[in-house]
Amino acid sequence: MKKRIFIHEVVTRDGLQIEPQWIPTERKIELVDALSQTGLAKIEVTSFVSAKAIPNLRDAEEVMAGIRRNPDVDYVALIANARGAERAMAAKADEVNLVASVSETHNRANMRRATGASFAGFVEMMPLLKSGGVRVNGALATSFGCPFEGDVPAQRVMDLVGQYVEMGVDSITLADTTGMAHPAQVAALCAKVLERWPGLQVALHFHNTRGMGLANVLAGLNAGVERFEGCLGGLGGCPFAPGATGNVCSEDVVHMLQSMGYDTGVDLDRLLAVARRLGAVVGHDLPGQVVKAGKISDLHPRPAELV
Repeated sequence: MKKRIFIHEVVTRDGLQIEPQWIPTERKIELVDALSQTGLAKIEVTSFVSAKAIPNLRDAEEVMAGIRRNPDVDYVALIANARGAERAMAAKADEVNLVASVSETHNRANMRRATGASFAGFVEMMPLLKSGGVRVNGALATSFGCPFEGDVPAQRVMDLVGQYVEMGVDSITLADTTGMAHPAQVAALCAKVLERWPGLQVALHFHNTRGMGLANVLAGLNAGVERFEGCLGGLGGCPFAPGATGNVCSEDVVHMLQSMGYDTGVDLDRLLAVARRLGAVVGHDLPGQVVKAGKISDLHPRPAELV
């Protein structure tokens, strides 16, 4: 029996948040609806944060109200404070994503507050979220390195995972916000987390800034992680992280894992079809590789001189 790996798609939140031009609401809804039919486990649809901070996601309520929900998919929204929690619950998000940075400097740049203050706010929100039956995921940005501070101590990550667990989150995500992770580091940190909390649902979020995205996925996989976030076409990047480039590409991750014999639950042909339309939505070329080269199973006619 093939081992099951779960793919979480973040294109309409993480992918579109950094795009300079406005992406119309109807295009976002069409994108989520198409992705809902590909077999993805989760789709992070939008973010309930300040429209001034992330202008391209100012239509969060409209997008959540307009999508056609597949009961087999969890629809997720990122939130930053109690007001965001209320908005996400009113929009009937299946899950909310809390985000704090392991790095104090990045948290202040991203959230305009200290990491401890972010966690204090999360603690205050938890009763509201739990009373509404919303699943809660705790994400840790800069888990593998900070563009301002450099190396991030593994113990600091462990301490913050512990705070999330104590709060009662349902799952966590370790995020490589600017593509600073390398495979040996990923393997070591994931092994520590899974050994300390063997029943905890852990996802990994990688960027391909320095070309190590797929290698880091494999390192996490070998350490026992079964859930990975990806972004269609390889779009995305944190607006508050200098040098950040796109996320690890969802269709490239799925292609790699399926080629290796893993069950992702994803219809790769359908996912590639959606990826081919994404360039027209954002108005520029995408870094994804499989959509350009084709699957390794896609063969070509023999050269004419050999026929």
